[in-house]
Amino acid sequence: MEVRLGSLLRDAQEAQGTAIIIDVFRAFTTAAIAFDRGAERIILVAEVEEALALQHRGVGDILMGEVAGAKPDGFDFGNSPHEIFETDGANLAGKTIVQSTRAGTVGVVAASQAQKIYLGSLVVAQATVDAIRDENPELVSIVAMGDQAEIRNDEDEHCGLFLRNLLEGRRPDGFAVARLIMEGGATRKFYDGNQPQYHPEDVDLALEINRFDFAMKVTKEQGLLVARKYEL
Repeated sequence: MEVRLGSLLRDAQEAQGTAIIIDVFRAFTTAAIAFDRGAERIILVAEVEEALALQHRGVGDILMGEVAGAKPDGFDFGNSPHEIFETDGANLAGKTIVQSTRAGTVGVVAASQAQKIYLGSLVVAQATVDAIRDENPELVSIVAMGDQAEIRNDEDEHCGLFLRNLLEGRRPDGFAVARLIMEGGATRKFYDGNQPQYHPEDVDLALEINRFDFAMKVTKEQGLLVARKYEL
Protein backbone atom coordinates (compact mmCIF):
# COMPACT_ATOMS: atom_id res chain seq x y z
CA MET A 1 0.00 0.00 0.00
CA GLU A 2 1.40 3.36 -1.06
CA VAL A 3 0.40 6.31 1.12
CA ARG A 4 0.63 9.87 -0.20
CA LEU A 5 0.26 12.97 1.94
CA GLY A 6 -1.22 16.13 0.46
CA SER A 7 -2.76 19.42 1.47
CA LEU A 8 -5.42 21.89 0.39
CA LEU A 9 -7.66 22.10 -2.64
CA ARG A 10 -5.18 21.24 -5.39
CA ASP A 11 -4.12 18.00 -3.73
CA ALA A 12 -7.76 17.09 -3.16
CA GLN A 13 -8.34 17.59 -6.88
CA GLU A 14 -5.38 15.34 -7.66
CA ALA A 15 -6.12 12.63 -5.06
CA GLN A 16 -6.30 9.12 -6.47
CA GLY A 17 -7.00 5.65 -5.16
CA THR A 18 -8.69 5.78 -1.76
CA ALA A 19 -8.77 9.34 -0.42
CA ILE A 20 -9.06 10.51 3.17
CA ILE A 21 -10.22 14.13 3.24
CA ILE A 22 -9.35 15.66 6.62
CA ASP A 23 -11.13 18.46 8.46
CA VAL A 24 -10.49 18.24 12.21
CA PHE A 25 -11.69 21.75 13.21
CA ARG A 26 -14.52 21.17 12.64
CA ALA A 27 -16.47 19.60 9.78
CA PHE A 28 -15.65 15.93 10.10
CA THR A 29 -15.62 15.93 13.87
CA THR A 30 -19.11 17.43 13.72
CA ALA A 31 -20.15 14.82 11.14
CA ALA A 32 -18.93 11.98 13.35
CA ILE A 33 -20.88 13.27 16.33
CA ALA A 34 -23.98 13.66 14.17
CA PHE A 35 -23.69 10.00 13.14
CA ASP A 36 -23.19 8.97 16.75
CA ARG A 37 -26.34 10.91 17.62
CA GLY A 38 -28.28 8.86 15.10
CA ALA A 39 -28.09 10.69 11.76
CA GLU A 40 -28.57 8.25 8.86
CA ARG A 41 -26.60 10.01 6.15
CA ILE A 42 -24.84 13.28 5.39
CA ILE A 43 -24.97 14.84 1.94
CA LEU A 44 -21.80 16.84 1.30
CA VAL A 45 -21.87 19.98 -0.83
CA ALA A 46 -19.34 22.71 -1.45
CA GLU A 47 -21.61 25.76 -1.38
CA VAL A 48 -24.29 27.07 0.94
CA GLU A 49 -26.53 27.77 -2.05
CA GLU A 50 -26.40 24.09 -3.04
CA ALA A 51 -27.53 23.05 0.43
CA LEU A 52 -30.42 25.50 0.39
CA ALA A 53 -31.42 24.36 -3.10
CA LEU A 54 -31.47 20.71 -2.01
CA GLN A 55 -33.67 21.57 0.95
CA HIS A 56 -36.00 23.48 -1.39
CA ARG A 57 -36.28 20.31 -3.48
CA GLY A 58 -37.17 18.31 -0.38
CA VAL A 59 -33.76 16.60 -0.14
CA GLY A 60 -32.45 16.46 3.41
CA ASP A 61 -34.02 17.11 6.78
CA ILE A 62 -31.35 19.30 8.40
CA LEU A 63 -28.85 21.86 7.10
CA MET A 64 -25.50 22.06 8.91
CA GLY A 65 -22.46 24.15 8.06
CA GLU A 66 -20.61 27.41 8.24
CA VAL A 67 -19.28 30.44 6.44
CA ALA A 68 -16.40 32.19 8.26
CA GLY A 69 -17.16 29.97 11.23
CA ALA A 70 -20.77 31.13 11.57
CA LYS A 71 -24.05 29.37 10.80
CA PRO A 72 -25.39 30.54 7.43
CA ASP A 73 -28.87 32.04 7.18
CA GLY A 74 -31.47 29.33 6.75
CA PHE A 75 -29.33 26.59 8.32
CA ASP A 76 -30.40 24.56 11.35
CA PHE A 77 -26.94 24.14 12.84
CA GLY A 78 -23.53 25.65 12.57
CA ASN A 79 -20.41 23.56 12.19
CA SER A 80 -19.89 22.97 15.90
CA PRO A 81 -19.29 19.52 17.40
CA HIS A 82 -20.39 20.87 20.76
CA GLU A 83 -23.74 22.15 19.43
CA ILE A 84 -24.48 18.81 17.76
CA PHE A 85 -23.37 16.89 20.84
CA GLU A 86 -25.74 18.92 23.02
CA THR A 87 -28.69 18.40 20.66
CA ASP A 88 -31.42 15.96 21.63
CA GLY A 89 -30.50 12.76 19.78
CA ALA A 90 -34.15 12.23 18.89
CA ASN A 91 -33.89 15.29 16.64
CA LEU A 92 -31.15 13.64 14.56
CA ALA A 93 -32.16 9.98 14.63
CA GLY A 94 -32.74 8.63 11.14
CA LYS A 95 -32.34 12.08 9.59
CA THR A 96 -30.53 13.16 6.44
CA ILE A 97 -28.19 16.12 6.98
CA VAL A 98 -26.89 18.37 4.23
CA GLN A 99 -23.47 19.75 5.20
CA SER A 100 -21.59 22.65 3.63
CA THR A 101 -18.31 24.03 4.98
CA ARG A 102 -15.42 25.99 3.55
CA ALA A 103 -12.80 23.22 3.72
CA GLY A 104 -13.86 19.64 4.35
CA THR A 105 -16.89 19.38 2.11
CA VAL A 106 -15.12 21.44 -0.56
CA GLY A 107 -12.35 18.83 -0.52
CA VAL A 108 -14.75 15.92 -0.88
CA VAL A 109 -16.41 17.52 -3.88
CA ALA A 110 -12.99 18.27 -5.40
CA ALA A 111 -11.71 14.69 -5.02
CA SER A 112 -13.42 13.51 -8.18
CA GLN A 113 -10.47 11.37 -9.30
CA ALA A 114 -10.50 9.21 -6.17
CA GLN A 115 -12.08 5.78 -6.40
CA LYS A 116 -13.23 5.84 -2.77
CA ILE A 117 -13.44 8.62 -0.18
CA TYR A 118 -13.44 8.61 3.61
CA LEU A 119 -14.01 11.60 5.88
CA GLY A 120 -11.02 12.10 8.16
CA SER A 121 -10.74 13.44 11.69
CA LEU A 122 -9.01 12.36 14.87
CA VAL A 123 -12.17 11.03 16.51
CA VAL A 124 -12.45 8.30 13.85
CA ALA A 125 -8.76 7.84 13.05
CA GLN A 126 -8.26 4.18 13.96
CA ALA A 127 -11.64 3.10 12.60
CA THR A 128 -10.86 4.81 9.30
CA VAL A 129 -7.49 3.10 9.08
CA ASP A 130 -9.03 -0.28 9.94
CA ALA A 131 -11.65 0.12 7.19
CA ILE A 132 -9.03 1.04 4.60
CA ARG A 133 -6.59 -1.68 5.59
CA ASP A 134 -9.44 -4.19 5.32
CA GLU A 135 -9.96 -3.07 1.71
CA ASN A 136 -6.17 -3.01 1.12
CA PRO A 137 -6.06 -0.51 -1.76
CA GLU A 138 -2.86 0.00 -3.74
CA LEU A 139 -2.89 3.77 -3.12
CA VAL A 140 -4.18 5.96 -0.31
CA SER A 141 -4.20 9.74 -0.73
CA ILE A 142 -4.45 11.64 2.56
CA VAL A 143 -5.39 15.29 2.12
CA ALA A 144 -5.31 17.84 4.95
CA MET A 145 -7.77 20.54 3.89
CA GLY A 146 -6.51 23.37 6.13
CA ASP A 147 -8.19 26.75 6.55
CA GLN A 148 -10.64 27.56 3.76
CA ALA A 149 -8.85 24.84 1.72
CA GLU A 150 -6.15 27.46 1.07
CA ILE A 151 -3.81 27.65 4.10
CA ARG A 152 -2.23 24.70 5.90
CA ASN A 153 -3.09 24.31 9.57
CA ASP A 154 -1.63 22.29 12.40
CA GLU A 155 -4.61 20.12 13.24
CA ASP A 156 -5.22 18.72 9.76
CA GLU A 157 -1.51 18.27 8.99
CA HIS A 158 -0.88 16.43 12.27
CA CYS A 159 -3.97 14.29 11.69
CA GLY A 160 -2.64 13.38 8.25
CA LEU A 161 0.71 12.30 9.68
CA PHE A 162 -1.08 10.36 12.42
CA LEU A 163 -3.19 8.49 9.87
CA ARG A 164 -0.19 7.76 7.66
CA ASN A 165 1.72 6.28 10.58
CA LEU A 166 -1.22 4.08 11.52
CA LEU A 167 -1.66 2.91 7.92
CA GLU A 168 2.03 2.04 7.73
CA GLY A 169 1.85 -0.07 10.88
CA ARG A 170 3.36 2.29 13.42
CA ARG A 171 1.83 3.27 16.76
CA PRO A 172 2.03 7.06 17.04
CA ASP A 173 1.39 8.80 20.35
CA GLY A 174 -2.09 10.31 20.14
CA PHE A 175 -1.59 12.36 23.29
CA ALA A 176 1.50 13.96 21.78
CA VAL A 177 -0.49 14.81 18.64
CA ALA A 178 -3.21 16.44 20.73
CA ARG A 179 -0.64 18.47 22.68
CA LEU A 180 0.98 19.71 19.47
CA ILE A 181 -2.38 20.83 18.13
CA MET A 182 -3.24 22.59 21.38
CA GLU A 183 -0.06 24.63 21.03
CA GLY A 184 -0.99 25.68 17.50
CA GLY A 185 -2.59 28.99 16.65
CA ALA A 186 -5.83 27.46 15.37
CA THR A 187 -7.11 26.77 18.87
CA ARG A 188 -7.01 30.41 20.00
CA LYS A 189 -10.26 31.46 18.37
CA PHE A 190 -12.13 28.83 20.39
CA TYR A 191 -11.24 30.70 23.57
CA ASP A 192 -11.99 34.17 22.19
CA GLY A 193 -15.16 35.59 23.70
CA ASN A 194 -15.58 37.85 20.68
CA GLN A 195 -16.13 34.82 18.44
CA PRO A 196 -19.09 33.01 20.02
CA GLN A 197 -19.51 30.72 17.01
CA TYR A 198 -16.48 28.82 18.30
CA HIS A 199 -16.73 26.88 21.56
CA PRO A 200 -13.87 25.63 23.77
CA GLU A 201 -15.77 22.35 23.88
CA ASP A 202 -15.27 22.03 20.11
CA VAL A 203 -11.55 21.60 20.76
CA ASP A 204 -12.10 19.06 23.53
CA LEU A 205 -14.34 16.94 21.34
CA ALA A 206 -12.14 17.19 18.23
CA LEU A 207 -9.08 16.01 20.14
CA GLU A 208 -10.73 12.92 21.64
CA ILE A 209 -8.67 10.61 19.47
CA ASN A 210 -10.44 7.38 18.46
CA ARG A 211 -13.61 8.31 20.35
CA PHE A 212 -15.73 6.46 17.80
CA ASP A 213 -15.41 2.94 16.39
CA PHE A 214 -16.83 3.72 12.96
CA ALA A 215 -15.48 5.28 9.80
CA MET A 216 -17.38 7.65 7.50
CA LYS A 217 -17.43 6.43 3.92
CA VAL A 218 -18.62 8.51 0.97
CA THR A 219 -20.49 7.09 -1.99
CA LYS A 220 -22.35 8.66 -4.90
CA GLU A 221 -26.10 8.27 -4.68
CA GLN A 222 -28.33 9.76 -7.37
CA GLY A 223 -25.60 12.20 -8.27
CA LEU A 224 -25.01 13.31 -4.67
CA LEU A 225 -21.95 12.72 -2.47
CA VAL A 226 -23.31 10.91 0.58
CA ALA A 227 -21.43 9.92 3.73
CA ARG A 228 -22.65 7.08 5.90
CA LYS A 229 -21.45 5.47 9.07
CA TYR A 230 -19.23 2.53 8.12
CA GLU A 231 -18.42 -0.27 10.55
CA LEU A 232 -16.49 -3.46 9.93
